[in-house]
Amino acid sequence: MLVPVATQGQSFHLWQENCRGRQDQPDQRISAIGLPSLRGLRERPLGTAGPVDRATPDQVEEDMTALTRAQVESYHHNGYLFPFPALSEEERLACLAGLERYERWLGKPVPQADLRWRTQPHALLPWYADLVRHPRILDVVEQLIGPDILVWTGTFFIKEPSSPTFAAWHQDSTYFGLEPYDQVTAWVALTDASAEAGCMEVLSAHGAPRQMYHAPLRLENSINRAGQTITEPLDEAGATAMQLKAGSFSLHHTLCVHRSAPNRAAHRRVGLGINYIPAHVRPTAPFRMSAFLARGTDKYGHFDLYDAPTVEFDATALATHEKIYSRYAENYREQVKRHERQFATERV
Repeated sequence: MLVPVATQGQSFHLWQENCRGRQDQPDQRISAIGLPSLRGLRERPLGTAGPVDRATPDQVEEDMTALTRAQVESYHHNGYLFPFPALSEEERLACLAGLERYERWLGKPVPQADLRWRTQPHALLPWYADLVRHPRILDVVEQLIGPDILVWTGTFFIKEPSSPTFAAWHQDSTYFGLEPYDQVTAWVALTDASAEAGCMEVLSAHGAPRQMYHAPLRLENSINRAGQTITEPLDEAGATAMQLKAGSFSLHHTLCVHRSAPNRAAHRRVGLGINYIPAHVRPTAPFRMSAFLARGTDKYGHFDLYDAPTVEFDATALATHEKIYSRYAENYREQVKRHERQFATERV
């Protein structure tokens, strides 16, 4: 059915009402586990990337995940595909240990920290930089966007136990400022992302994806700090819950309409969003943007490339992260204005 904007807003408040009174439960953050971080990569010059050592195959198959023709067609028709195995249990626990070190350094949980510490962590944290180059993720992504792969953004998507944090219906493409629309997001679950825990819900594009009109509504408890929300009537019929087991990942296209409900589970829902683009994609910002080469080569030069961090929280990594984040935030503000101008013109 078509859901008008007012009704969508009411559903946000209903989500929040259902979770009120449950905030006094103890924080159930992951404790230290002392496992080594993911393997690092050999240093390579900017503009080139190569294969990484595969992790131990005790729980995850070693071979590349080959997509079937039906899966590729499904992705292009619907705009999403899931689930895929990514991390062994050792790798998953190493990532959670890395997250705990990060939060100790921050002095607070990531969701309570300044937005800059939630964004572009692969420029700051070696274990996250390893994750965005994980072969089990890239092997699938490559079959959808080609062998020359850049990371546009990385983001922590964390919902505390029994929290009202949610995401309204939106599209990733809206304020990215990228052309053409070839970006794909790998959403990696470090803990179970069940329906109860507030997994992503997606709507099929039915073979006809388009950019929809959004507004940054600054909604209370939005996991997207600007609260970007589709503000035109939306057909919610047939929404699919992309439930993921810890260690697996999903894929969704940049025009895929998606949201997530609050976490009503007793565990912390920890997800890592990695936005991949083929090297031919270009930014529309009136200034240079940065990206990270995950695989292949960059023969286009549309972005300033940067190296992976080698030491957590060192001065070089912090300076790189600050530069990338500041330019990303500036681009976001620019794209909000461009989006308004675009749809103002279309409504005339």
